[in-house]
Amino acid sequence: MAAKAGDNPDSLMALTTAFCLKNLRRTMCYLGERNKLCLRSDVFLPSEICDKLVNTYDLIELHLTYCNNLSASSLRTLTRFRQTLVSLSLFGCSRIFYRKGGAPLVCDEEEEEERPASRQAPDTDFSFQGFNRLRLLNLGGLPEEVDAEALLKPLPVLTSLDLSGVPLPKAAFLAHWKERLASLVLYNVDLSEELINTVVELGHLRHLDISRERNSKFMMTRKILTAIVQGLVNLVSLDISGHIMLDNCIVPHFEEAMGRPSIEPCKSSIYPFQELKRPLQFLGLYNTTLCNVTHIPAYKVTGSKNEDQVLNAIEVYTEFRPELAHRAINQLFDIARIQHCSQLLRALQLVIAALKCHKYDKSIQVTGSAALFYLTNTEYRSDQSVRLRRQVIQVVLNGMEQYQEVTVQRNCCLTLCNFSIPEELEFQYGRVNLLLLKILEPVRQDGSIQRIAVHLCNALVCQVDNHHKEAVGMMGFVKTMLNLIKKKLQDRMCDQVMEFSWSALWNITDETPDNCQMFLNCKGMSLFLDCLKEFPDKQELHRNMLGLLGNVAEVRALRPQLLTPQFISVFSNLLDSKADGIEVSYNACGVLSHVRWARGVGHGRATEGHGHGQDDGSYPELGRHLPPEYQLQIK
Repeated sequence: MAAKAGDNPDSLMALTTAFCLKNLRRTMCYLGERNKLCLRSDVFLPSEICDKLVNTYDLIELHLTYCNNLSASSLRTLTRFRQTLVSLSLFGCSRIFYRKGGAPLVCDEEEEEERPASRQAPDTDFSFQGFNRLRLLNLGGLPEEVDAEALLKPLPVLTSLDLSGVPLPKAAFLAHWKERLASLVLYNVDLSEELINTVVELGHLRHLDISRERNSKFMMTRKILTAIVQGLVNLVSLDISGHIMLDNCIVPHFEEAMGRPSIEPCKSSIYPFQELKRPLQFLGLYNTTLCNVTHIPAYKVTGSKNEDQVLNAIEVYTEFRPELAHRAINQLFDIARIQHCSQLLRALQLVIAALKCHKYDKSIQVTGSAALFYLTNTEYRSDQSVRLRRQVIQVVLNGMEQYQEVTVQRNCCLTLCNFSIPEELEFQYGRVNLLLLKILEPVRQDGSIQRIAVHLCNALVCQVDNHHKEAVGMMGFVKTMLNLIKKKLQDRMCDQVMEFSWSALWNITDETPDNCQMFLNCKGMSLFLDCLKEFPDKQELHRNMLGLLGNVAEVRALRPQLLTPQFISVFSNLLDSKADGIEVSYNACGVLSHVRWARGVGHGRATEGHGHGQDDGSYPELGRHLPPEYQLQIK
């Protein structure tokens, strides 16, 4: 049988390396003098394993992204690694370049922490002096108060530099690295003629990114694009996403080369790229009109013309440009919903990566969870492995945990409905139940979320082992359902939430005496009587309630609590129920039989009550279809 998408396991090398480094003292090291870890003398490692361990453990690369609470004291720590650091990213860490206590006086430390970085004094004492091995540096988001030229000057061997969003009033200093710089990222940098002229002098550049997301007065003309192509002959990667072209760079349709789309530069539908010596490895054309032309001389293109361009955009922009990734995921959502996603594995992996990377970004969480709903539905299910579907479940639960927002919660709950319940959720059984109960805690919760969450709770306690039911009962499941019922009673409303809540109680009390006891302790019988009185004609409701009480009556120790004149009268009246079938009257009879047994009047074995947990075909499937009014939201 062919392996399904996403079924490739992690390598044994990767797993053992991670385990050993997380458990050094248990595997290969001991605590020596001055609390230093030392390699045990009886450990012998081949060179390839040593290289893997050292490269993973030694501080050669450090990537920090949007770590806004870091201050200048962290820069002091960085200097301890100036002899080993080769790659450093401080993208979005603007506060790290400011010292505490700068500029206006503050009353206390809390106020100082909340003060914007722009009102603090930059730390002019820090320098990259001595970072002689540093080749890759990302300073995206560096504040304008920090002098980029002075900061970068001590770095002699830079080959890759990211200055996204950094003001560069005097860009000529970049020519200092024209013999070395291979990659330059100037995303959302205000371009000027001086800056473009400087960039064109960087003849060793292989990757240039001058894309943007925000509006700009600068226009990308055919002349400028031609100058870049002619001056940077080693270029293999170029990103000009977001630019508006001032004049026509596109070959008229009637002059385009005939035949299928080609990546040959001579056939390029974009005039300046006809001068390329070879196709580019990457070309960023996202949010430009250029992505829609027929012949684009690049192996990998970002844009919005087709699925491949959209997936490329998600892949390239997720880490540092969530605003662009959000747009691209939104377009993937439309592809999966309206058309058909042909690269399912890649699409799922990219959306999962985006959700993990931006746990607190509302736009990513909303669009990502919406895309997952369509990418895991019935149409795509047969192509997904168990491992891949588990990854989806985990990232959905992460979103429910970390982002308490109505639309995210609704989309996540709807996505969980695409899975076989409880089978596919059993590996996260306790966690998913806790999250659903947390969602249902506020009795004034959004109506659609409440219905979906109760539906999921109901399905999760259907046909599972008793120890699962007991564990969920201890989490407060019974009390939560009764609170929902109580609220619906106050509103005099018998809707799906009311019916599903009683159905869920029927399931969770099946052959679980502790949960039956909780039902009685939480005044469940009182709510039963109130519901019966308030909704005398709701046959489905009566069926669910009597099924639950049948479970309670099966517990010998609890039967005396049902032995009251009021309860006996109610159950006796239900013997003549006109509900379809015999389920209500049957369960009422079962309860009375058990109660008689409790009084010592009956002879023989008491009649067994029916619960939803029995798969005898007597009752409809619990996993009902969701009502059509459940709308997935992406805006």
